[in-house]
Amino acid sequence: MSKEKAYKLLALQENISNNQAKSLIDRGLVYVGNKKVMIARGEIEAKTSFKIHTVEKVKPIFENKDLIVINKPAFVNSDEIERLYKDAQLLHRLDRETSGVLMLVKNEEFRQKAIKEFKADRVYKEYSAWVEGMVTEEIIIDKPILTQKRQNRAHSKISKQGKPALTEVYPDLVSGRKSKLKIIIHHGRTHQIRTHLRSENLSIIGDEQYGGRSYQRVMLHAKKVKLLGYEFEAPEPKLFAHFAS
Repeated sequence: MSKEKAYKLLALQENISNNQAKSLIDRGLVYVGNKKVMIARGEIEAKTSFKIHTVEKVKPIFENKDLIVINKPAFVNSDEIERLYKDAQLLHRLDRETSGVLMLVKNEEFRQKAIKEFKADRVYKEYSAWVEGMVTEEIIIDKPILTQKRQNRAHSKISKQGKPALTEVYPDLVSGRKSKLKIIIHHGRTHQIRTHLRSENLSIIGDEQYGGRSYQRVMLHAKKVKLLGYEFEAPEPKLFAHFAS
């Protein structure tokens, strides 16, 4: 049976350019059945039929003279959102498949104030996540995190050589052998929640980089942020509610 590179087959099927096809695969938007296509240059059977996941629209939550707050959809890079708002710059980042509250600042004075709050750990950051395993009690994870580059990709691990990181985990809902969690983070290290949960054998569903099983997306959502007297909340995606059923 003949085979061809995945991105070339996708380009033919969708009548798009090879570069567009590569981008869709790299974003994690392309599936064969229920399985995500992981490698754009990987060879696949020529008769394969692809399914493309639709990305939700970028929705502003709040805007004033100092900042604009976005409900970031999954599968959109934070840098892409920054390019949409040319008079603002990112105050922080969310991973590509993480949805939720993303803040951009519109002037340097406010940016400096906000950065001080982040450094002093005075910013409240609350997330929702679905994980493998049954969580029925609060867990406090206080483990240092070291982040390194692997093939031009950030990867974090628990290490004595790492930086301090504290994550509060609260059970929200148990369904079968999976749990929905409320998570509050301090310090905000790269991939902190993903790394800390994996260290407790509670990998986030969809987070294959940190031991989670394959799913439509990484089931992590930045739900609420409190900063300098402001409070912003992004509703959880419908997928999070439906996942319990």
